[in-house]
Amino acid sequence: MFKKIYFILILTLMGCKGNSQENKMVQSEKQEVFTVSKTDAEWRSQLTDIQYYILRKAGTENAFTSDLLDNKEKGIYVCAGCNTELFKSEHKFKSGTGWPSFDREIEGNVSFDTDYKIGYARTEEHCATCGGHLGHVFNDGPSNTTGKRHCINGAALKFVAKN
Repeated sequence: MFKKIYFILILTLMGCKGNSQENKMVQSEKQEVFTVSKTDAEWRSQLTDIQYYILRKAGTENAFTSDLLDNKEKGIYVCAGCNTELFKSEHKFKSGTGWPSFDREIEGNVSFDTDYKIGYARTEEHCATCGGHLGHVFNDGPSNTTGKRHCINGAALKFVAKN
């Protein structure tokens, strides 16, 4: 009698395997191919420690530490890894969050993915040319423009002044 109950219990537990776990594995296995592709050693030699941590390991710099946070010059913000133009200075705004914030990207130069690292879905931003992690985009930006806040790690960017 106990053998039958044990056998039925085992079959029931084996049948309860959900496919939601499989879907997440499929999502994490996808490999995007980027125009600029380098070995880990090449990235390490080209980037500073903080740039490598952010761009290649999807890290986050401490709030209010970026030299670009209060930059008000006219120009373009480019990827620190490959110099792709990502954001224009006229789309930068003061969000009060401690990271450089923009209400829009230069279309086609930033790619987006979903990130679950802190327990819920966030839209992660990458350089579309080299795949470097930039930050995240949220829907709490200026309502008089796009309503978006591209919250970007300053160390992932370099600033190129106009003229």
